[in-house]
Amino acid sequence: MSFRDDFFHEQTAFIQRFGWAVVHVLPADDDPEEAVAFAYTVGLTAAAHPELLIAGLPSDLGHQLINEIAGRIIEEGVRLQHGRHLPDLIAEQDVIVLQGTPTTDLWPGAALARYGRSRVRLQQLVWPSPANHFPWHSSYESADYPQPLIDAPPAGLLRCHAPRRLSGRNPRPTRSR
Repeated sequence: MSFRDDFFHEQTAFIQRFGWAVVHVLPADDDPEEAVAFAYTVGLTAAAHPELLIAGLPSDLGHQLINEIAGRIIEEGVRLQHGRHLPDLIAEQDVIVLQGTPTTDLWPGAALARYGRSRVRLQQLVWPSPANHFPWHSSYESADYPQPLIDAPPAGLLRCHAPRRLSGRNPRPTRSR
């Protein structure tokens, strides 16, 4: 067996046992200096869920966070939407979910090879800086906390806010004087 065959065979065993596997991508010596490590799931697509990705964290922490959310998805039926805040992953900070497509910097190659690009949906878990800023904020400290993003609309664009007043007939009865 080739290395690739061994890799996919071992990955299949993890997926069958747990419902997903986690793949870590570490920058190589010949990668650009700004290349960042990331981790992603493989296997959630088979259960009709988007694959998860997290970037810019130490491998053990990224693995722990991605496993926690994948477990909630598979074991508890949690469904994540673009822009959702996850307040209970990092102490006193939210993680925000982005839904989008891979980029050359964040390429979930094993998931794409296993399921095909047309089937794989992707959600990124985006963490804030210690000052609670996200990469799309102008005040985000990207040099200190590099975190590339998948190709997704900003989280704030798709958030719905309750209208101040509904158009049409007023549902409350009016008082006569």
